[in-house]
Amino acid sequence: MPQLTDEELDRLLYAAAPARTPRDAKPDAAALEMLERIMATPPHPHRTRNRVLGSLSVAAAVVAAVVVGANVLVPTGHAEAATPEPLAFSGEATVADTLSAAQDALASSDGPDAPLRYVRTANWSYNVEVGESSEIMPQVITLQWDQDQSGHVTVVDGKPYDPSDAAANASSEIVSTGEVSNEYVIEPGQFGTPAVEPFGATEEDLRTVLQAFGVPEAASGFEVMTGVGTIIDQWTLTNAQESSVLGILSQTDGVTALGTSTDRLGRAVSGLRIVSEDGVASDTVLLSLDTGRIVGVERTNLIENEVYPVGAIIGYRLFDIDEEIPR
Repeated sequence: MPQLTDEELDRLLYAAAPARTPRDAKPDAAALEMLERIMATPPHPHRTRNRVLGSLSVAAAVVAAVVVGANVLVPTGHAEAATPEPLAFSGEATVADTLSAAQDALASSDGPDAPLRYVRTANWSYNVEVGESSEIMPQVITLQWDQDQSGHVTVVDGKPYDPSDAAANASSEIVSTGEVSNEYVIEPGQFGTPAVEPFGATEEDLRTVLQAFGVPEAASGFEVMTGVGTIIDQWTLTNAQESSVLGILSQTDGVTALGTSTDRLGRAVSGLRIVSEDGVASDTVLLSLDTGRIVGVERTNLIENEVYPVGAIIGYRLFDIDEEIPR
C-alpha cells in the first residue's frame, strides 16, 4: 500500500476530528497560549497520542484537544489499525418517522429547564503505534464553564482493551481506572465560544446559534450536525432545543435512516447516517428511543488509507452520560 500523501494525511486527520470553526480562521494569542499549555502536558506517561486540531478559537483549542471522538497517531511505517465493529441496526425506518418519534419522546421526557454550561461525555480513543498493538481507551470527560468564560475540564481514563476483543468491544460499561489523565483550568475570558449566554429554543434561535458557529445558512445535513456537535460539546441543551435541532435536520439533504440498535453504554437508540460532502467520512447520529435526545455520534472512514480500511470506526462519542459512571 502506498505511503500517504500530505493531502491524504490532511483528509484523514480532518475526518477523525474536523475543524468546527472556519478552516481558514486564525487563532488569537490566547488560543495559542492555551494550545501550547495543553500540548505541553503529556496525557499519559509512556504513551504517544496525537490530538487532532483544526483552526482554533480558545474554545476549539480546549474542546478539540480533549473532547474529540478519535485520537489518531499516524504510523511512520505501514500499519493498519484494528478498530471496533460498527453498530448493527435492524428494522425498517424513514428519516421522517425517526425524527418524529424522537420529537415525540422529547416532548414527553424530562430534561434540563435551561441550557447548561456543563457537558459530560464518554469517548473511545484509538491509539495506533507501529511495532506495538493498538488499543482502545475509553474516557469520561467533564467540561464545566461559566459566564465569564472560565472553566474546568477533567478526563478520567477507563481500562484500555484490544480492539479485536469482541467481548470487550460489545461491553456496555466503562470500567474506570480512577486515573485523571488530563485536567485543565480555563482562565476567565479564555473559553472563546460564540454562544456565551443561554439561547432560545425555536428553530430560528438554533439557526442563529449554528450560524454563529460557522454553519452556512443553506447547510447540508453533515454541516448542520457538525455545528450541532460543537454546540453540544459546550452546552447541555433542553429537550425543546434538541427538538428544534431535529426539525432543522429534517429540512436538509443527505440523511438516511438506519433503524434501531443499542449503543456502547447499553442504551436503545435509533440511527441516522449523514455523509460528508467530500465523501471522506460519515457520521451515524444516535437518538435515544427513551428520551429522543442526541446521545452519540459514530464516525466511519469511507476512503481507504494507510491506517484505516473503508468502513473502519474512527470516532465514537456519547453524550448524556449517567452520573453513576465513575468520574
